[in-house]
Amino acid sequence: MEVKSIVLGVEGMTCNSCVQTIEQHVGRINGIHNIKVSLEDKNAVIIYDSKLQTPATLREAMYDMGFDATLADSNPQSVLLDTVFLTIPTQSSLTSKQICSALLKNKGVVDVKMSSDQRTAVVAFIPSVVNGKQVMQMVPGVDLSISAPEVTPGTCESSSWSQASSVVLRLKVEGMTCHSCTSTIEGKIGKLQGIQRIKVSLDNQEAAVVYQPHLITAEEIKHQIEAAGFTASFKKQPKPLKLSAIDLERLRNTQTKGSETVLKEMSSTNDTKTVVFRIDGMHCSSCVLNIQSTISALPSVTSIVVSLEKKSAIINYNPNLTSIEVLRRAVEAVSPETFKVSLPEEYNVALLPTLMSTLKSPLPALKDASQPLTQVVVINIEGMTCNSCVQSIEGVISQKAGVKSIHVSLTNHNGAIEYDPLQTCPEDLRSAIEDMGFDASLPAQPSPEVQLESHRTEPLSKVSPAHLVRQEAKTVSKCYVQVTGMTCASCVANIERNLRREDGIHSILVALMAGKAEVRYNPAVIHPSAIAELIRELGFGATVMENCGEGDGILELVVRGMTCASCVHKIESTLMKTNGVLYCSVALATNKAHIKYDPEIIGPRDVIQVVKDLGFTTSLVKKDRSASHLDHKQEIRQWKRSFVVSLVFCIPVMGLMIYMMVMDSQLSDAHTHHNMSSEEMEALHSSMVLEYQLLPGLSVMNFLSFLLCVPVQMFGGWHFYIQAYKAVKHKTANMDVLIVLATTIAFVYSLVVLLVAMAEKAKVNPVTFFDTPPMLFVFISLGRWLEHVAKGKTSEALARLISLQATEATIVTLGPDNVLLSEEQVDVELVQRGDIVKVIPGGKFPVDGRVIEGHSMVDESLITGEAMPVTKKPGNTVIAGSINQNGSLLISATHVGADTTLSQIVKLVEEAQTSKAPIQQFADKLSGYFVPCIVAVSVVTLFAWIIIGFVDFEIVEKYFLGYNKSISAAEVIIRFAFQASITVLCIACPCSLGLATPTAVMVGTGVGAQNGILIKGGEPLEMAHKVKVVVFDKTGTITHGTPEVTQVKFLVEGNQLPRNKMLAIVGTAESNSEHPLGTAITKYCKKELDAETLGTCTDFQVVPGCGISCKVTNIEGLLHRKNKMVEENNIKNVTLVKIEENMEESVQPALIIDAELPATRTSEKYSVLIGNREWMSRNGLVVKNEVDKAMMEHERRGRTAVLAAVDGVLCGLIAIADTVKPEAELAVCTLKSMGLEVVLMTGDNSKTARSIASQVGITKVFAEVLPSHKVAKVKQLQDEGKRVAMVGDGINDSPALAMANVGIAIGTGTDVAIEAADVVLIRDDLMDVVASIDLSRKTVKRIRINFVFALIYNLVGVPIAAGVFLPIGLVLQPWMGSAAMAASSVSVVLSSLLLKMYQKPSPEKLEFRARGQMRHKSPSEISVHIGIDETGTGSPKLSLMDRIINYSRASINSLFSDKRSVNSVVLSEPDKHSLLVGDFGDDDDTAL
Repeated sequence: MEVKSIVLGVEGMTCNSCVQTIEQHVGRINGIHNIKVSLEDKNAVIIYDSKLQTPATLREAMYDMGFDATLADSNPQSVLLDTVFLTIPTQSSLTSKQICSALLKNKGVVDVKMSSDQRTAVVAFIPSVVNGKQVMQMVPGVDLSISAPEVTPGTCESSSWSQASSVVLRLKVEGMTCHSCTSTIEGKIGKLQGIQRIKVSLDNQEAAVVYQPHLITAEEIKHQIEAAGFTASFKKQPKPLKLSAIDLERLRNTQTKGSETVLKEMSSTNDTKTVVFRIDGMHCSSCVLNIQSTISALPSVTSIVVSLEKKSAIINYNPNLTSIEVLRRAVEAVSPETFKVSLPEEYNVALLPTLMSTLKSPLPALKDASQPLTQVVVINIEGMTCNSCVQSIEGVISQKAGVKSIHVSLTNHNGAIEYDPLQTCPEDLRSAIEDMGFDASLPAQPSPEVQLESHRTEPLSKVSPAHLVRQEAKTVSKCYVQVTGMTCASCVANIERNLRREDGIHSILVALMAGKAEVRYNPAVIHPSAIAELIRELGFGATVMENCGEGDGILELVVRGMTCASCVHKIESTLMKTNGVLYCSVALATNKAHIKYDPEIIGPRDVIQVVKDLGFTTSLVKKDRSASHLDHKQEIRQWKRSFVVSLVFCIPVMGLMIYMMVMDSQLSDAHTHHNMSSEEMEALHSSMVLEYQLLPGLSVMNFLSFLLCVPVQMFGGWHFYIQAYKAVKHKTANMDVLIVLATTIAFVYSLVVLLVAMAEKAKVNPVTFFDTPPMLFVFISLGRWLEHVAKGKTSEALARLISLQATEATIVTLGPDNVLLSEEQVDVELVQRGDIVKVIPGGKFPVDGRVIEGHSMVDESLITGEAMPVTKKPGNTVIAGSINQNGSLLISATHVGADTTLSQIVKLVEEAQTSKAPIQQFADKLSGYFVPCIVAVSVVTLFAWIIIGFVDFEIVEKYFLGYNKSISAAEVIIRFAFQASITVLCIACPCSLGLATPTAVMVGTGVGAQNGILIKGGEPLEMAHKVKVVVFDKTGTITHGTPEVTQVKFLVEGNQLPRNKMLAIVGTAESNSEHPLGTAITKYCKKELDAETLGTCTDFQVVPGCGISCKVTNIEGLLHRKNKMVEENNIKNVTLVKIEENMEESVQPALIIDAELPATRTSEKYSVLIGNREWMSRNGLVVKNEVDKAMMEHERRGRTAVLAAVDGVLCGLIAIADTVKPEAELAVCTLKSMGLEVVLMTGDNSKTARSIASQVGITKVFAEVLPSHKVAKVKQLQDEGKRVAMVGDGINDSPALAMANVGIAIGTGTDVAIEAADVVLIRDDLMDVVASIDLSRKTVKRIRINFVFALIYNLVGVPIAAGVFLPIGLVLQPWMGSAAMAASSVSVVLSSLLLKMYQKPSPEKLEFRARGQMRHKSPSEISVHIGIDETGTGSPKLSLMDRIINYSRASINSLFSDKRSVNSVVLSEPDKHSLLVGDFGDDDDTAL
């Protein structure tokens, strides 16, 4: 009988449910011994009996299940068998024949032969499927025992012996070129059963493999390496120990003893003895390791320490099981069999105490054969003072050859080093640390000895369970691993399942949204870096999170009833004694307790109970559920105050300025036209009211301006001064610096000039610039205030998100068989991992969990954005914040508190909002250069005029107005130069630059609001024109978001069941349904029948995933009313759809019914069934082929097809779909014509996504995308240097809306999305997306024009002010500077106001322009990507293939399926588990 193994490639698997289905189905076939299916590798390894099955029949079996199977290897491999000899007890109740047949029924047992005396059975079995121990227990009621057959020396490969030892195999591997090759071999071979450890060396081109020969052979290992594409050959044939038959017999018998007796024997120290051997012939650490790993595997040996220096081996053994002589021969037989072993002459146990400490040192690695290639040493290190020392030690030592990992603890003054004993030893490591200047010593470790002694002396049974738990807790550590590349819950299940199998891993919990795995492991067996490597081997990215805290729980409690310090002490001391509480502090004054605890050992409820048991009342400190840290309230307040202060003082200043400008211009006219002398002008000037001097040199005008300017400078400009100081401190010059510089210099100069004039008692009033600061501050602070108001709105999104969280949870206690013992309401913060939570219909799920009992539909639109509810049954996962609809569920909490999916979405939104860097305004960038330039020009002007003045005083005398002869020439020059330089600074005042942006933005946002586009501040308005990619969500954005009936097909003759009657019956039946599809059908029927109410529905029954059944009555009145209306309308035959051609001839005009209903007629009762194919077949109705084809056609187009049956007759097919918005296609086409890339991103399945995309003309689609992946995709596009606009409407879109450069929310969407977005479209019209980008482009264009105005004015004004054009008589009088400044500002404001004329692009024009371009895309033009990877699935080639893939995706349980089920999946929403879809198993997880 030949057993073969074959690998089949399997296509079409989508989740773990498919894997389970294949394994169960194929595993049941006769002749199949074992099957292992891998979702990642897309293959199945099958071990089968070649007489009963062939590769072709196995492929056929796969095809029958709806999967595509290919032969990966045309030659099946022979499987090596193992044999075991079983002794049949003489008093057995069964005959030898019955025992044979009982054994052969088991998987893995290939053949059973009986000895002639019928007392011994030789069983041939497949070692990878079963082992000898399991074979012994296969016949119930018969106690079979393994017997020892006659063994000739040298043939000791019997499985029972070989189980006891591992063999080291060295292979020469050729063809490796890089480290990727080594990791490929290590990954592939390391996964094989029976391989304990593998290390591949690229430099030596060899592989060292530790394996168990009873599970895998050396040939097989070599073959697997060659299968990976490398050439492998044995360096040295592996040799097992060669012992005599008697020794073998003794060692075998040790194994047949019950495990308990062995344990007892091993646990009592009285029975163990120690022997010291002298060993000659050891050359290196490899020999030491070889002896240690081989001898420690013997059951009679408790520990062994081999010393290369002392040429000795100290062996602790059980004399009841073996003797010194047997051990000596065992050591001599160790490969390469060249060791000479002898007992020292003065063999004296008195020497032993000195050796015991080394023997008993905790080196579990020796006893554990699974890790012979690395060892761990703990070195005591003194002299470390800070973390810098820790890092330098770790850095230097980790670089040493042979060091795998190092962890240095500053607090414990030690370092744990994992090293390869083949390459280094503890002494080398110790001296290396000493060379760095630290004191290092290897520990003597007396403490474990005491512990060992105490353990050995007390019998195992007396150890308390609590003590054992503590012992285990000490050996269990916890680490967190950041995992990337997970797309759905099946990835989570895959990681959890594979890692649980690994040695040393106690438990693992993976959070999908957080991308984090929490692993509890035994540090003696495995390390965090190895755990991360295991995850990477599964195809995910993994890094160990160093500073993730230890996951300590923190609890804030209010404790009532404390009276004095002794109460405080009582609580603190009791809590600190409680196992699992790490820290506790109680404050009597505030009645608060702060407690840190380990959530693995104790939970918040337990802590509260401890305090309550002490006689105090206690409750949780209520957490602030709002996002107050992001609301910008303080900034809004300060800028508002700044604006109001500036405005109050600015209005009178502006009034005075305008008055003076008018008067000055009149005077200059008078001077030119009436030939007034300068003296007359001076007299007239000083006679003006505002020029009246209160004191000599101090006019009313200047005095009032000064009084109005001081408060603005102090209070209005306060924040500008702070910001400017910060900017200068960081060596940058921004808008604030320029504003502060201009206002301060204008104010200080004006004040100094005024004081000088007063000191000189000048007759002519000096020109001051007191009007500059108030005007500047008003405009700037208004802009800042509005900007912060818009920003503040975003935090409301978080407050809304947080409010979705349930506040309380019902925790239940279950007895045996899930009997409900008690239930209590607790605060959601008190729910612990592992709690059983009950969720009633209509309730919110308080935490993430797994269903353990109950069936229900759950609304998960919160996360997936899809309107269809999802079926939940035991084993499915549920999300916090989603709403339970119709059944009560019991769930086991898996993620609580900050780990729930909802908390992660809150965190995503928060991070996206806080990390979004504000776009540096163009003005800021400009002022970065502008400020230093203007200051430089001003300084140059000052010195230039001082030099010119001293060289040629006449120029200054000629042009310096109000020159007083009484002043010295030098002073005149200085004052003239200073005035010129100040004029430069003031005329270059950035007022117009500052206004260029805010005014245009204010007008732009106002115009947007009038057009139904709310833009939050200038940032998004300015950003939108730079957008290169527009990403659309599907549900509710491109589509309406609610299902609608798109087509009704009648399957019976009109005279059997008139159209209206059928609509009335179906509408009435669905009126009791809460399912969106039912609601859509009722709505459609009411609209068609033009009726507000329908008939009566009784005996209503819902079967989630299938359909409904009920009885319908009282529809006659409704039909009678309708008929009358129809007659009046000349029997308008309104048929919604074209009926199949071959049926059309036989269909009568739809409404031929009797005009009057006899009054005496009693109401008929109709029995109605509505649902999917499976529902119909369950109820004994046959679905014809043409109906099936029609349904499949609808499903291919992404619709949901429902069948309706009345009184046992199929009478209608209703197609329902989430329809595309009418303007969507035009919007997409217009955006493309504007040069933008358009992408569709949805959580829905690829089928529906492709269908919708083809209707609107989008060619790039990302389907089945999680909320966190939407963020990642947006980030990915941004990293490519593209600016992204995201258009969405759901909570699941909010993180992406916040992350995008411009988030655009549909006004009919959720509050959270609206708050997270930068732009909100009030109308539910996608053409407004086009309008918002268009408006942004126009606004930015306007801002640029404004900058041109402002810059031209500065470029012309500054040289004139600096006096460059003095020689040609062009002098800038100070009043002209003010006028020019005002003119510049006014021109900028007027330019911005021109935006008010903006008109939205009209759909008619756009339609006319896009007429030739708009067309539906063919499926081959659309690339659909699953998740966020860039490799698309390509175009669909075969509809049959699509059906198979979708069938496998749904993986409907084969129990319910008939041949037709291949098509029964509703392709529009397969992962939405509508009522019309079969039981979807694990695919619920995929929907997550």
